[in-house]
Amino acid sequence: MKVLRKSEWVILTFILAYSFIPTFGGLFRVLEFAGGPAIAPDNPRASATPFPIILHILSSFLFCLLGAIQFLPSIRRQHPAAHRAFGRIVAVAGCLSAGSGLWVAHFYSFPISLQGNLLYWARIILGFAMIGCIVSSIAAIRSRNIFQHSINILRAYAIGQGASTQTFIGIGWMILSGTEATGPLRDAMMVSAWALNLLIAEVLVRVLLVPKRTSSLKSLSNKPSRVGQ
Repeated sequence: MKVLRKSEWVILTFILAYSFIPTFGGLFRVLEFAGGPAIAPDNPRASATPFPIILHILSSFLFCLLGAIQFLPSIRRQHPAAHRAFGRIVAVAGCLSAGSGLWVAHFYSFPISLQGNLLYWARIILGFAMIGCIVSSIAAIRSRNIFQHSINILRAYAIGQGASTQTFIGIGWMILSGTEATGPLRDAMMVSAWALNLLIAEVLVRVLLVPKRTSSLKSLSNKPSRVGQ
């Protein structure tokens, strides 16, 4: 018996390919901290205190890749125990990713060309928002509110996948201009990637989740009442 439908394989492959550069690039960064060849510009604070960035890379890796599996309907229907187990890992990984990202954004020193005020505050606000969405999704599923659980975890995933969209926007800019964006332009591009992800998440909520919830409520309201029988 097939576990996944063809359409689900397409979705999963797309998400994994979309996440490939930032997630696996991050793993090479971890290898660099372990003594491998340098692939990124040196950051003295990161070299002196590598644990937060290593934690951020590994937790983001789990959140983005394992989280993609959580959106597949076949996994939720056919393997509910696995979905619950993966969900716990994804929730912990997501909170660690956001928390370590907050630490790096606030305590690491970045040149103004790589993090201005706009990008700094976007990272702070979205980091707390991501943790809030994950905590809200946990509270919702414990209350059997699947709709609220779904939209909150989708929003958290949209924030967590910001690096993937930022990578493609950055590559596109380099192809068009021949140079790497820095300063306010880079900040604006990074923030626009999160905005685009959240916009797509809200569209998916209204296209995929709201109709299902409405149909479920209608089916419940159409059931005959047994009161007085």
